[in-house]
Amino acid sequence: MKVITSINEIQSEICKQRSMSKTIGFVPTMGFLHEGHLTLIKEAREENDIVVLSIFVNPLQFGPNEDYATYPRDFERDRALAESEKVDYLFYPSVEEMYPQSSSVTVAVHRRTNVLCGKSRPGHFDGVATVITKLFNLVMPTRAYFGKKDAQQVAIIEGLITDLNIPVKIVPVDIVREKDGLAKSSRNVHLTSDDRKQAIVLYKSLQAAKKAIEDGERNPDHIVNVINDLISPAPNAKVDYVNILTYPHLEPLEKLDGRFIIALAVRFSNIRLIDNMIFEGTRED
Repeated sequence: MKVITSINEIQSEICKQRSMSKTIGFVPTMGFLHEGHLTLIKEAREENDIVVLSIFVNPLQFGPNEDYATYPRDFERDRALAESEKVDYLFYPSVEEMYPQSSSVTVAVHRRTNVLCGKSRPGHFDGVATVITKLFNLVMPTRAYFGKKDAQQVAIIEGLITDLNIPVKIVPVDIVREKDGLAKSSRNVHLTSDDRKQAIVLYKSLQAAKKAIEDGERNPDHIVNVINDLISPAPNAKVDYVNILTYPHLEPLEKLDGRFIIALAVRFSNIRLIDNMIFEGTRED
């Protein structure tokens, strides 16, 4: 595995591989790798000749009161994990390398952002779209791998590549969960033991919603109430949102039909956790 920190070097290496008609699988991350990230890498390894992993904590997607400074970082641990998964190139640029001066051009996202996480994080997805556009231009991947846990992000990136005609195939990968159902996240390490015990209510509430849908419930408001009624007794839980929307367009719906997502965000102390389920009609997708 080769660790690369400069834009010029990653572009040179990728051009070399593309000249040999190699397929390139790309896994963009902010590091502090967990099993969810490793699942993305495994899929990329199975489907491509070359695997590129990027680790970059992107300041553009953090708001002024968010956790950029305290976001967990452990490069040596990440390097060892990447090497064990047979990553070919680990791209690890500094902020100065990615943003050497004040940008004259950034990407603005106009749809799919005023709901879910985007509603309470103005500008967040502009930052995501900007860095992903830069990374796609640098890595020029055949396929790029994203976890379904960040389903709104996946929807926005799918819109990005469609609208800007970026020649990359997006591969969404199923959520990886702990044994008790909690979705794997880099932020889980910050949960207190009490918060961690209570956080399993997120998956339990989604499971209850799924059962209600399988039993014939088609009213989105009723499903939202099912979820809220299960989460509200957890003393440390503060619900940010519970929404049901079409997917991937993320628009309101009056009846559960077609493809839709049930998504939620809940804070435990100062840690904000997200989870979701995507359905194709009444079946989990």
